[in-house]
Amino acid sequence: MAGHVEGKVALVTGGASGIGRATALTFAREGAKVVIADMNEDGGQQTVHLITEKGGEAIFVRTDVSKAVEVQALISQAVATYGQLDCAHNNAGIGSRPRAPLHECTEETWDRVLAINLTGVWLCMKYEILQMLTQGSGTIVNTASIMGLVGSWSGTAAYNASKHGVVGLTKTAALEYATAGIRVNAVCPGYIQTPLIEEALTSNPALEAQIVTRHPVGRMGQPEEIAEAVVWLCSDAASFVTGHTMTVDGGYVAQ
Repeated sequence: MAGHVEGKVALVTGGASGIGRATALTFAREGAKVVIADMNEDGGQQTVHLITEKGGEAIFVRTDVSKAVEVQALISQAVATYGQLDCAHNNAGIGSRPRAPLHECTEETWDRVLAINLTGVWLCMKYEILQMLTQGSGTIVNTASIMGLVGSWSGTAAYNASKHGVVGLTKTAALEYATAGIRVNAVCPGYIQTPLIEEALTSNPALEAQIVTRHPVGRMGQPEEIAEAVVWLCSDAASFVTGHTMTVDGGYVAQ
């Protein structure tokens, strides 16, 4: 039986770990050739190995998504290698570190978070869409967050602003390219057990119980649960879905 994205070419940024790695593996399982982008070369190559050892096709391209020249080169290499670009998951992102109330957030922290989480998504979309317009079709899924839908008191103003921006970019792009055969959606994960979260829990073990209680289902999510949503949104099964921000959050924002 053919997979949901059989024969397609999929790009995943931030594919060296966490949600990005899980999505890359799911794309491969469902029949896509996968281009993995990340700053972490070791992790990215490991993701490639996890795909190829099961008979899939994948390449890694080291990319800083905040730099236009590197994003443009990434898209060019994807097309040069596989001939097209059908699906893109713009997932690369960072958290606000150190956490601090808005009036204590440094310009350095603000600029860094926005450069990767928002400008990086915009740059990826820009060059992905340029390629998809030449093909007459394509699908894009951006990783936003529940913090792109609600506020927070946890000292993450830059992160929240960046993720709200991703939601706005997604909706605008969906409308601009709806008649060009290009669908654009976003996923808004709740708290997911990724290296980013594990790092925070290591420094503050009591945080886990607080996080779990915020989710009505009584647990954090797994990267694979986000990956399944992303790949579905990129598949023909979601052909009438565009401009949607899909919460995958265990009920977090329903409260």
